[in-house]
Amino acid sequence: MKVLLKIVLPAVLMIAGSIAVVMMLAGQRPPPQERETMVAAMLVDVIIAQPSDGFFIVQSQGSVQPRTQTSVAAEVSGRIVRLGDSFTAGGFFRAGETLAEIDPSDYEAALLQAEADLASARSRLADEEARSEQARRDWQRLHGTEREPSDLVLRLPQVDGARAAGLAAEAGVLRARRNLERTRISLPFDGMVRTRQVDLGQFVSTGTPLGVVFAVDVAEIRLSLSDQELAFLDLPAPGATTSDQGIPVTLSGSVAGRRGSWDARIVRTEGVVDESTRLVNAVAVVEDPYGLLGTRRELPLPMGTFVRADIQGRASAGLIELPRSALRENNTVFLANDQDQLEVRSVELMRATAQRAYVRNSLKEGDRVITTAIQAPIPGLPLRVRDTVEERPQLRILPDESGLASFGDAP
Repeated sequence: MKVLLKIVLPAVLMIAGSIAVVMMLAGQRPPPQERETMVAAMLVDVIIAQPSDGFFIVQSQGSVQPRTQTSVAAEVSGRIVRLGDSFTAGGFFRAGETLAEIDPSDYEAALLQAEADLASARSRLADEEARSEQARRDWQRLHGTEREPSDLVLRLPQVDGARAAGLAAEAGVLRARRNLERTRISLPFDGMVRTRQVDLGQFVSTGTPLGVVFAVDVAEIRLSLSDQELAFLDLPAPGATTSDQGIPVTLSGSVAGRRGSWDARIVRTEGVVDESTRLVNAVAVVEDPYGLLGTRRELPLPMGTFVRADIQGRASAGLIELPRSALRENNTVFLANDQDQLEVRSVELMRATAQRAYVRNSLKEGDRVITTAIQAPIPGLPLRVRDTVEERPQLRILPDESGLASFGDAP
């Protein structure tokens, strides 16, 4: 036991002395200098709100169709003896141009016969009028002027019969001349042939379909619009049309592998709501879609082309137009304030599309709206704004506040 104490006691005393020395030295050391915790600023992109003018853009789509399309049919019977060079599928023809001709020989003979009948009727009328006048003179010579002769004495029924026969003969001439004219098939508009259903030498009867043609002066596009979209458009009332200018529309589509755009205008609405889709159709028109009537077009707009339409709506006065990506959850936007700190601000959403959002009453000119995605948007978060602000797209604020109430609540 004594041996164990001799070994352990000095070791314990040495450890205790070492601890005492360390504690004494630690007590004499000056306290460490406190440092302020640094938070790294987040690099963000912003766009600057600036005053501008603009309109709501409502998008739709549809297919190009002719305003005037007709099925051509034979009005007289006979054999096709001539077909015009343009009377073929895709052929372009002018107003009054002969597309096809039916053998006119029988109708020329019929016209000659009708003219002969007319000449005979006129001769008979002249003879009866002369007989009537002679009967009046004979009556006056025998009876004087004290008594009036009867109609039978004056042969007035015969005169009326001859006059009626003359009118019938004139009608026969008009009918024969019209039938002869109908042997030449033509139309009163410039157009294009969609299909041809007859060929040279074929016998046709009255009413036989010859083909389908359409006018190329105006094309129409039926654009379907929802009730919510109608709230942002000044469309004409059902049964009415707009002015000559109409509502501007920009059409875009692909023709022969090339992208093109065409100017159009809405001139009317169809005035009914489709029961299956609950949509209303507005009709846009394009003048001279093929460029065949003097309009210079880099790319024609063929019938049947599927196009997308951007319709110019009401003026978005007093509103700010944002990229849709700048609108955050719960209708909020992220701003970089004057201290380059994050500010989360609620906005009143008036309208939203796939590309744009229209807000009001929350942003002012010069506000910096953040477009960079922020995973944890904590108000007051330090920000570092990218220097190339001026190269990025800008917001549009429309200064007139008077038109805000007319737009109603956001859809």
